[in-house]
Order: sequence, then C-alpha cells, then structure tokens
Amino acid sequence: MAKSALYICYFGVREPLVQSQVVAYVRELAKAGWAMHLLTFEPGWPDSFPEEERDARREALAQQGITWHAHPYTQSHGLAAKAKDILTGMLKARRIARENKVQVVHGRAHVATTIALLSTLFLRPKPKILFDVRGFNPEEYVDAGRWTTRSLKFRLLKMAERWLLRRSSGFVILTEAGRKIMFPKAVPDTGPEAWRLPDGRPVQVIPCCVDMSRFDAVSATGRESAKAAQNLQGRPVVAYVGALGGWYLDDEMARIWTVARRMDPASFALIFTQSPPAGIREPLEAGGAVAGNDFHIEKVPPAELAVRLPAAEIALSIIKPSFSKIASSPTKLAEYLAAGCVVLSSRGIGDGDAQLVDHRVGVILDTFDEASIETALKQAFALAAEPDTPDRCSRTARELFDLNTVGGPRYRALYERIAGV
Repeated sequence: MAKSALYICYFGVREPLVQSQVVAYVRELAKAGWAMHLLTFEPGWPDSFPEEERDARREALAQQGITWHAHPYTQSHGLAAKAKDILTGMLKARRIARENKVQVVHGRAHVATTIALLSTLFLRPKPKILFDVRGFNPEEYVDAGRWTTRSLKFRLLKMAERWLLRRSSGFVILTEAGRKIMFPKAVPDTGPEAWRLPDGRPVQVIPCCVDMSRFDAVSATGRESAKAAQNLQGRPVVAYVGALGGWYLDDEMARIWTVARRMDPASFALIFTQSPPAGIREPLEAGGAVAGNDFHIEKVPPAELAVRLPAAEIALSIIKPSFSKIASSPTKLAEYLAAGCVVLSSRGIGDGDAQLVDHRVGVILDTFDEASIETALKQAFALAAEPDTPDRCSRTARELFDLNTVGGPRYRALYERIAGV
C-alpha cells in the first residue's frame, strides 16, 4: 500500500527555520517512501510570490519528493485572523488529505495541529494525527509578556492543547525535560528516546537536528582555513547565529562581546542573523566596538553558514530563562557543535545544560555581570584550545543532533508506528 502524509506548517516556506528544519525532515520522510505533501502559510500569497519563484520553489521541492501546497497567511495576531486561517486552512488540508488518501496528518505546533485535527473530522478512512509539540506554546506567550494566564487567548490555546493531547495519535516533543512535564505518565518504549502513554500512543523525543553533511567539508579543512577565508587570522572569534530580540538577549550578548574584547582587543564578533541589525549594533557600538574592525553582521544562507561558522572558537546561545524554554531545542546549538564551536549558553534551555557539560563542549552562564562573563569566557576559550575539542563538538552533534541518524530515523519510526505500515 502506498504511504502518503500531509505536513502542515503555520509558517512560510521562505523562513530559514522552515528550510533548515521542516523541509529537511519532510525530505527524510520522502526518502523513506512516503508521498509527502507540505502545506505552508504564506504572507501576501500569492501576490508576494512572483510566478517564477513559485514555480522554482515547487520544482525544487518536487525534486526532493515533496509536493508543496501554499495557503494565504493573515498578518494579524487577532483572534478573528487566526480563526480565519484555521477555518480556511482546514478546508484546504481536508481537500489535500482526501484527494491523496493521506494516512498521517502531521501538525507542527499547536495551530497547525488544530488545523490537522479539524481537517480529518468525518473523513473516512480517518488519517492519524501527529502532534509535533515544538514547545510549551501557550506559556511562551505568557513568559514573553504578551499574554497573562487569565487572558482569553491563553485560555483558548490551553483548551485547544488539551483537545489535541486527547485526540492525537502520537506526539513529538523536543526535549526530555519537556517530555517529563507534558507526558509525565509515559513509560519507555522500544527505540531511542521513545516513550508510550498508558493507552499505547507513542511519544518521541526529537531535538532540532542538522544535516551534518553541510559541515563535513569545512571540518576537514579546519578552523584556520575558515578564519583565513574571512580575514580573521589570529583573532579569537565569538559567533552568534539566529534571530535577535525577543527571547534572544541582545544587550547581554553585546556585554559578552564587550568583555571578550576587553580581555583580548583582537576578539571579533561574527553575527549571522535575518533580523534587523540595529538591535545588536547599537549596544556593541555603545561598548566601543567598531563595525568591520570588531564585529560583522550579515544574513547568510545555510550552505554558507556551514562554511563560515567554523571560524569561531566560541558561539553564543543566550536566551531569556523561563519555564517555557524547558521544552526548547535551539537549532543554533546543533549548528554550533557541528561547526566545532564551544557553546556559551544561558542556563535552563531544554536539555542543553547536561548535554554541553557532560560532553565537555560548552560552558553554562548563570548571570550576566562582567565578572561572571569573564570567568565563563576564560573557561570556554580554554576548552576551545584543547586540540580534540572541535572533533569532540562534531561527534556530540552527530550523536545528539544528526538529521540522518537521529531526527530522520525517529520520525520515520513514529510515522510507521501510528500509521501501522
């Protein structure tokens, strides 16, 4: 029997996260023989997508075994806008599922899984629903200060979450720490990081993974080659990859770079971000840094990131501590280790504390006063100076975060388990 699945993602296909995470996992499932359909929600669709770009993206995904379906995304955070997206998305997902005899409908996070579950009501045969939790979504809004636990939006999302937990056929969660909170009654099942609920439904822990092959060529040539290619020879480099602002503490990161430069004036901040650069440039310049001489900010595609990131001895994962971040698995953590970088991380982010310390690939920073930062930087640079550290970082990435040996196989096993194929 042919295997067919629909993956629903409430983000646009242009998003870096969709390219590095969603498309990568869907591609792995397609390799395993699943006819994969990907439904994304696109701001400004279709006007913001020139026909040539639509055709090129559709063709590129088709070559990876993925049929792409796009749906308009309403650019408003109001309840009416979300209700519209859920209702119209449900109708589109239902048509895709019915026409392609889909056996699994995979929802990425709460809104997409709500669309998935609604789309399968009264369908016969009824597809299985996979709830890819991705984090404590309602609590994230509270921790970010956008909602309170008494707000209508929070209560509605928690109500939807309880419904999804009751009705879904299986679950993915990013961290073991999050699994213990959301699924405390789960018991070990067969396979790595596999669990099952008392009623038999599977729960799989799958962190954010990376395609290690992207980093293989550079790991063979070494850090000094990556430095030379960027005119950073002889300079200690502290890097950052990802979004700025919000959960990511720009001022604290700027303070780290300022202390690093005070410790060694040759220190350089290498920042790869899709966010507007002003939020990090201003505190860096306030600390006396000069663009070009002391720091560089740029947006780079994933393939180029894998070539340039290995120039850094240390990379930052500095995220606002909160309850919801227990369930987070930053993609940057996997990318840093794959590039051979020692990670300097804030405490309490998913399973990261134990992973970094136990494998001797990172240092945990508890507070952001200058004395604590200086101590952590000294520890991180000393760790980075050990000859076997880049290889140890790479091995850790392969063990914990490899798309081909960790993420892909766990998703394939879960799909087969809930679909009964």
